[in-house]
Amino acid sequence: MAENEIPDKKQASRQATEWMILLKDDPDDAAVNTAFEVWLSTHPVNKAAWQDMQRASEAMDQAVPVYADKWQPMLADMRREKGKIPSVSTPVSQNARPEALRFASHHGARRIRRRQVLAFGAVAAAACLMLAVVGPDLLQNLRSDYATGTAETRTVRLADDSMVTLAPESAISVTYTPGDRQIQLLAGEAYFDVSPNPGRPFQVGVEAVTVTVLGTAFDVRRGVNETDIAVSQGVVRVDAGAVDPPVTETLTVGQAVRVNASGHARRSDGPVQQVAAWRQNQLIARDEPLGIVVDQLRRYYTGKIIVTDDALAAQSVTGVYNLADPVEALRGIARAQNAVVRRITPWLIVVSRS
Repeated sequence: MAENEIPDKKQASRQATEWMILLKDDPDDAAVNTAFEVWLSTHPVNKAAWQDMQRASEAMDQAVPVYADKWQPMLADMRREKGKIPSVSTPVSQNARPEALRFASHHGARRIRRRQVLAFGAVAAAACLMLAVVGPDLLQNLRSDYATGTAETRTVRLADDSMVTLAPESAISVTYTPGDRQIQLLAGEAYFDVSPNPGRPFQVGVEAVTVTVLGTAFDVRRGVNETDIAVSQGVVRVDAGAVDPPVTETLTVGQAVRVNASGHARRSDGPVQQVAAWRQNQLIARDEPLGIVVDQLRRYYTGKIIVTDDALAAQSVTGVYNLADPVEALRGIARAQNAVVRRITPWLIVVSRS
């Protein structure tokens, strides 16, 4: 590689996956280790890809048992789709492999099977690894048309001039037909400002809950076991037909409803300026369980937040908190509950009773 040539990040990531497999298979192979060190020192892009792969590998040890039922069927589907993942018999060019793969031919018949596995593993192992680590998050992103990351918001203009603002760690899919406009909120929270069209209803779906409007502005949040809808303009209808008995609620300006997984609907009223307050970096809690409030904070924090027990998570929280500083907001919530926030590492916070 020329001194000023910058490796492609995707290629470096694929090569890092191959190195991970090869080094785990035979960690004492001196030739492989030497070639690996050469690859690693060639460019900072390779080193960064290797560090990412190490973190992913460590996380996979915990993630595989939890998410295997989700990523394995998807990987099988990908194998069946022409061109997505090469079969075991599909050759991988020597130039596409790390240098270590070229050492394989000098180490006898035992290496032949490994080479066949790596031909498939360059892509398949990477897919397995990442699906196992991020689980449903990656599946969600593959299904989505628009998505955001941690602490990221995004405003999108749709084809009909409707506007959608996504909260952090949120995702939507969009399906427009001549007769209707369908949005699926796959994760997180979104604020919709809908362009009126009486002949073409606009609907937002969250599992069993459907929000139907003609022209209005409203917020929808997808929680773990509940869906929240709040209206800032116009009128919306909220339906949950899959529960027994079915739920139908009509909301006007300033009104909100929370529908849980069993179909219970709890209505509330509040100042219209508090609808989607997250757009102004505010988290407003009114008699909310601490666990639900922390779930919203998690979207703004790049690490993990763990609440140690269910009783603490069920305690009621009321207040206004600054989402621009999620750690300080968490400390404020904890102080009100006589709880303690411990920052174990820069990426792990534990909330427990004092």
